[in-house]
Amino acid sequence: MEALILDASVLIGLLDAADSHHARAVDDVAAADQEGRRLLLPASAYSETLVAFARAGRLEDARHAIAGMGITVAPLTESIAERAAELRARHEKLRLPDAIVLATARELGGELLSYDSGLSRLARS
Repeated sequence: MEALILDASVLIGLLDAADSHHARAVDDVAAADQEGRRLLLPASAYSETLVAFARAGRLEDARHAIAGMGITVAPLTESIAERAAELRARHEKLRLPDAIVLATARELGGELLSYDSGLSRLARS
């Protein structure tokens, strides 16, 4: 079963009950869990997600919540960084953090789950 690569938009939805994507994120991740899929979070998306928690002095709370959901942080390897640079070079409007997420999904052979319509569209191409 292929891994499910989570974008920061999904993780933020999971962790913030007030987020507009909360219910969808809970449902999507629960379905993946029932299917026995491995949940991976690119290191860049992990960092992006933690910013609001760091500002609130709740970094440890977020770390424990993420680990408790069985989500593994995927490191940024040299090959993922190179693939992200190639993606960023080909797609002028693609931000580097999104290029890293997409490169992680492609490098690890997983399906990308993102609530960013542009990133999702690019992942399908």
